[in-house]
Amino acid sequence: MSAAFMDSVAPWAPFEPPHPRSLPAVVALIRAMLEGEGNLLGLLPAQAYRMPIGPLGWSRRSTIIVNRPDLVRHVLSDPEGIYPKSDLMVEALDPLIGDSIFVSSGDTWRRQREMIDPALTMMRVNRAFPAMEAGAAATEETLARADKPISLDLMMSHLTADIICRTVFSTSLESQVAHEVFDAFTDFERSVAQVEIRRLIMDRAWTRIPQKQHVLDACTLIRGHLGALLDTHLEAGASFDDICAAVIEARDIEGRAFTRKELIDQLGVLFLAGHETSASALTWVFFILATQPALVARLRAEVQAVCGDGPVTFEQTRRMPFIRNVFRETLRLYPPITFLPRVANEATSLDGYRIRRGALVMVAPWVLHRHQSYWRNPHLFDPDRFDREAEMTAGAYIPFGIGPRVCAGAAFAQVEAVLLVARLFRRFDFHVAAPEAVRPAARLTTRPVGQIMVTVTPAR
Repeated sequence: MSAAFMDSVAPWAPFEPPHPRSLPAVVALIRAMLEGEGNLLGLLPAQAYRMPIGPLGWSRRSTIIVNRPDLVRHVLSDPEGIYPKSDLMVEALDPLIGDSIFVSSGDTWRRQREMIDPALTMMRVNRAFPAMEAGAAATEETLARADKPISLDLMMSHLTADIICRTVFSTSLESQVAHEVFDAFTDFERSVAQVEIRRLIMDRAWTRIPQKQHVLDACTLIRGHLGALLDTHLEAGASFDDICAAVIEARDIEGRAFTRKELIDQLGVLFLAGHETSASALTWVFFILATQPALVARLRAEVQAVCGDGPVTFEQTRRMPFIRNVFRETLRLYPPITFLPRVANEATSLDGYRIRRGALVMVAPWVLHRHQSYWRNPHLFDPDRFDREAEMTAGAYIPFGIGPRVCAGAAFAQVEAVLLVARLFRRFDFHVAAPEAVRPAARLTTRPVGQIMVTVTPAR
């Protein structure tokens, strides 16, 4: 970065954004039970951030957290097929996305991946960039008219849903549909039975857990909207060149296509993964930047140096390393998928540590990214750490997963984030109503406990 660029921005120092205070295991359990919010972060004891592998408190079925990078890679790559997606996650997501590529295992997963891979090539960022630009432009128009506080969470959910809808279905997302999907997914995340702390602790492995009716209703609403978008592509004479059309045309080696239900399952994964995880990350990016004016001044200087007063092009998003590092550091501290739970389907061991059949084997990006053995000042927000290669520990940063199930949309998400941050912060200031009240919660994704309200004004 040039000296002229550095001289143009205000001094800034790393700071500590909100996170739960680390407590001893028993105290952490009591806190989580008393809070009653289904916030799994409250269960994490202080020692979780120090040990390479070990028990995550006490539970009837045994819960093991794995932090050592080589063991993390082994569990997530799962070469012997011992660690499939946990039964808790599979059952939690079944009403929403069925036995889709996100939760399936073995031959089913391989069949689905081989069928979907050609469609995923359509998520190449140069192809999807116009959808990102259109979503950004629509949001700029909305924010320019905003005359009262708005929900940052809802804004990011609507924006990323609109972008992924344009990418997958070749159409923008109606505002009312976006609101309904946001509300339904929020209800689903907060209430799905598998994030109830009592069940995590007391139930045996593979216990069937009935879902509450309003959770099932939320899933039905989301699937209904996805089905309506799908049906525009299934109509006679329909002609589209997009991800949805490619998934419809997909065939396995025996020539079989996905059924309509399977199409909704698979498209649901692409839609929800493409918008919910991005919305989670961007909510935290915008919250952090809104509370740090010196960081905003620095990113605006970078945008001006690279883009001048002209549009932010695809090629230019690759030449804004500071904004990219802000996104990377946000993903470190607030990974959208907080936990990657697996279940041991047979008794086994990891580097001599015995694991019994049915144990939850937990890889937690939230913990790994804040582990005291792998990060200097792990709770501090410091985007410049990614320019100090000597501080990096290989395998200790996995916001997009690792192994054969690594997120196919990683490049998409990074370009999307740089574009949106550059465009929206160049034009607007965001003022958080009560930053001291913001707390993170981990259910299925990493979200604020309550919605973050912001006032939007023209950039000064």
